[in-house]
Amino acid sequence: MIMLNEQYQDLTPSYLFAEVARRAAAFAQAHPDQEIIKLSIGDVTRPLAPAVIAAMHKAVDEMGQAATFHGYGPEQGYDFLRQAIGRYYQSFGVELEDDEIFVSDGAKSDLANITDLFDRDNKVLIPDPVYPVYVDTNIMNGREIVYLEANEANGFLPAPPDFEADLIYLCSPNNPTGAVYNRDQLKAWVDYANRWGAVLLFDAAYESFITDPDLPRSIFEIPGAKTCAIEFCSLSKTAGFTGTRCGYTVVPQELVFDSMSLNHMWNRRQTTKFNGVPYVVQRAAEAVFTEEARAQIRASIAYYQENARVIAAGLDRLGIAYTGGVNSPYLWMRCPNGMGSWEFFDDLLQKAAVVGTPGEGFGSCGKGYFRLTAFGDHDKTVEAMERIQKAYG
Repeated sequence: MIMLNEQYQDLTPSYLFAEVARRAAAFAQAHPDQEIIKLSIGDVTRPLAPAVIAAMHKAVDEMGQAATFHGYGPEQGYDFLRQAIGRYYQSFGVELEDDEIFVSDGAKSDLANITDLFDRDNKVLIPDPVYPVYVDTNIMNGREIVYLEANEANGFLPAPPDFEADLIYLCSPNNPTGAVYNRDQLKAWVDYANRWGAVLLFDAAYESFITDPDLPRSIFEIPGAKTCAIEFCSLSKTAGFTGTRCGYTVVPQELVFDSMSLNHMWNRRQTTKFNGVPYVVQRAAEAVFTEEARAQIRASIAYYQENARVIAAGLDRLGIAYTGGVNSPYLWMRCPNGMGSWEFFDDLLQKAAVVGTPGEGFGSCGKGYFRLTAFGDHDKTVEAMERIQKAYG
């Protein structure tokens, strides 16, 4: 009789966004004339940059000609894209070798798949509240998970603990809290990982929202990181590739443990289990790093940053405490009047027809908090904050 992975029984139901959608749908059915404004989903709303579209069209045309057709490509990514990514890292002082960069279909996939490289007996350290993929993938593999509390006292940026861990997940700018680690804080984590022989799994999916030049965009801006860190990044939030799917993971050559190279292991894993990102998508991704596209993409990011400013200004007027909104597309607010996360969700929906994301869906430390996103239509964001002001002012 076949044996199944019993660890799946340890997963909590993935109810958060399903429950958000269910309650919003019930409200819509009961109030058909009331427009609901969603500040809950982290999906981008601005279209791909014109320079990216032009590159994609050119690549499509190439695929229609025998002389320029591309079949199977390298699982690690085409050289033209890996080199473009490398030049981008150089713009903020990080030098990478081409073979340290692996192109993928997004950071989410790689954050989950990277666990293939590590034994199940490794202890995993995860800040709470947290992006659920970090937790669920390790539960599926049967690893011990220890949570590190992120709260108002530490600015939702916990420092290294006084005990040993093997795999550590960090996300900066953080989803869901919007908090961003500074250089000294990340140096403490790098020193911790190197001291214990641990590996930092650093999620930099929102690095393009950092505007403060003193804040690091990459873990590899920190001395010593190449011997203890893997970085995951995505073009989803940077350039609107949520539906196009392209990201990249950086695995330094210096990551060697017990004579085993994580770079070589990841390369072996990808060549076995991954067939690469389509040529057309990689040509579009290459264009993301051109000056023309960068200017166009900065305009889209500025659009979301203005949405974040509108949300932050509204919360300021109401005297509601929050983090994020600057250097991040997310705002993590304390629920007003001492309400719980789901209590506030229902109250906000009833009073203002606005949908956000209950904080406790991101972990126990999210109780009493609420996430709002700047990824939305600007006029609708303004209207949503006007409704919230009217309901709670």
